[in-house]
Amino acid sequence: MYGSRGAGAAVARRVSTAVLGAALLITGCSSGGGDGSDKDADAGAGITQRPKGTTPFWVNPDGTAAQQLAGLEKSGKKQDAEQIRKIAEQPVAEWIGPDNPEEQTRGFTEAADKAGRTALLVLYNIPHRDCGQYSQGGAADGDAYRAWLDGVAAGIGDRSAMVVLEPDALLHLVDGCTPEQFHEERYDLLKGAVAKLKSLKDTKVYLDAGNAGWQHPDQIFEPLNRAGIAQADGFAVNVSNFYSTEESVAYGKQLSAKVGGKHFVVDTSRNGKGPYTGGNPDERWCNPPGRALGETPTTKTADPLVDAYLWVKRPGESDGECKGGPKAGQWWADYALKLAKASS
Repeated sequence: MYGSRGAGAAVARRVSTAVLGAALLITGCSSGGGDGSDKDADAGAGITQRPKGTTPFWVNPDGTAAQQLAGLEKSGKKQDAEQIRKIAEQPVAEWIGPDNPEEQTRGFTEAADKAGRTALLVLYNIPHRDCGQYSQGGAADGDAYRAWLDGVAAGIGDRSAMVVLEPDALLHLVDGCTPEQFHEERYDLLKGAVAKLKSLKDTKVYLDAGNAGWQHPDQIFEPLNRAGIAQADGFAVNVSNFYSTEESVAYGKQLSAKVGGKHFVVDTSRNGKGPYTGGNPDERWCNPPGRALGETPTTKTADPLVDAYLWVKRPGESDGECKGGPKAGQWWADYALKLAKASS
């Protein structure tokens, strides 16, 4: 329905992944070494942390792409395995699901801390999420969301984390997708979430702010102000979308000028060939063919206002049940392989 929507159908990660993060910490699968010379590898796919000077974010050595990589190597498909390695070796965001948020965030942040890295997290549980579309759901009400957020904060604790806050939540207030009666509560929840997360010792927070294909910055800067951008570290653009880094930075700089010069981050996970221009315009965002991985995650960007290029959307996860894809958030091995092969 929303051809230029922000997160599309990026779905929250499940509790089992968080338990895995904790298990990795206990077994020591994540390697340390702040100089970036990490040598310890996961027994399955041989995934190590990236050099800390390039990207401070944690690589999950047993993430979904790493599991696909290990399977391909075991079956002797070496060429395909090397393609999937392009995804498996990069830090990607962990989407915090609705159940056991403290356990999830503790698992990820402890594993990241053990590796001397920062956990990259996405909070995606706002009530009335995604307007009943592919990723509908979220907390039952405002009180449930606040309780869930308390769990998230407890799980992060004093450890280092970067949080992208509620993809599409503001976008859907502006475009009329979210009914008017829920607007005030949503602003209050977002502002409260920023305050709660910023009260932690080492957590950075970026509010989702749409993408370069979504109308104009004039329409979202006031909502950002109402949602607490002044207290946040900045905002995020192009989450789960495909607009080029150049387009995304231009959009972000226009918006930054309207919210006090705030910095921003760009999701480059699948923007290597820009947006899809064929097919139904209303679903060009959903599993578009012919796309490619974008710039790998790094804090060394081309503009001082851009704090990082991130892989917020996990390349290889479906946007929804369109173009032959599985349910939103499920791993689509063929699509992951095509993204990797299309990348230089």
